[in-house]
Amino acid sequence: MGILNVSIVTPDGPVFSGEANMVIARTKAGELGVLPGHVPLVAPLKIDVVRLKHDGKEEWVAVNGGFMEVNGEEVNILADTAEREEEIDIDRAEAAKQRAEDDLKDAKDKKVDELKAEVALQKAINRIHAYNKK
Repeated sequence: MGILNVSIVTPDGPVFSGEANMVIARTKAGELGVLPGHVPLVAPLKIDVVRLKHDGKEEWVAVNGGFMEVNGEEVNILADTAEREEEIDIDRAEAAKQRAEDDLKDAKDKKVDELKAEVALQKAINRIHAYNKK
């Protein structure tokens, strides 16, 4: 099986740089699996994990929005924020989830606050999901 060169970068710097046999990401259009030789594309990403498969192992990275560019054997992900599973502070993620749920309850009359709370909740759940991957 061929190799993809994968780069995940945020405004704060690189999060992942390495090889994978397959990259799986959730785009605005749905889940997308990328193998070597995939047609070139640029796709907006949803808040979800990016799964990197290499030699029978799988690594998860919690990605909170951004774009994925596929070009030949290169996959570049430009993310708003991203954390590798081993870097996630689960206590902090659980606390962020609770705060977002509380904010969501309190924001029922304010559409903007409700939207912010929903996004914060999605991000917290995404981080917890990446941390708890089995």
